[in-house]
Amino acid sequence: MIINTARFVISNTDHTKCPSDGRHEYAFIGRSNVGKSSLINMLTGQKGLAMTSATPGKTMLINHFLVNDSWYIVDLPGYGYARRSKADRDKLETIIKSYILGREQMTNLFVLVDSRHAPQKIDLEFMEWLGENGIPFSIVFTKMDKMTSNAAKKVTGDYCATLLETWEELPPVFRTSSEDKRGRDAILNYIEEMNKLPL
Repeated sequence: MIINTARFVISNTDHTKCPSDGRHEYAFIGRSNVGKSSLINMLTGQKGLAMTSATPGKTMLINHFLVNDSWYIVDLPGYGYARRSKADRDKLETIIKSYILGREQMTNLFVLVDSRHAPQKIDLEFMEWLGENGIPFSIVFTKMDKMTSNAAKKVTGDYCATLLETWEELPPVFRTSSEDKRGRDAILNYIEEMNKLPL
């Protein structure tokens, strides 16, 4: 898929106020500092589209970006940032879960995982929750450029093997790097196929 245009449309904390034009939506989520904004910018080919921040946990909004005037990328708040107050964490959880459970247009949720780390309890529990609620999702390993190709293969292979200890099958898995654009075509081609499905 070729990306010709991508533009910011709206920010919200309430999923019922998100666009209601019946277009496919692909949401991106992960722990704070997993490289979500960088990945969105890499996929769209626009460096400053999603705001990247050196400070984890800055995004507290649901951000919609319209791509090629035909489908949306949705940038969801990051989860699991320990320095937030409990009230903020609870508020974020409500925003995230309300969107995920209540948004019929969401065709797929891309769950970002830092490829350099062993499986984290918070990620595993979140994916378990998605499975229990029948939410279609994919796993996106980020920052693959930070390792040699052999190390990257081993780490991501071990991660998937851990999941298969309790899962019957894996969802789609993508290996990416915002630095060298690894995984860009695979994700965009996947979205292109999903766009053909009726909402």
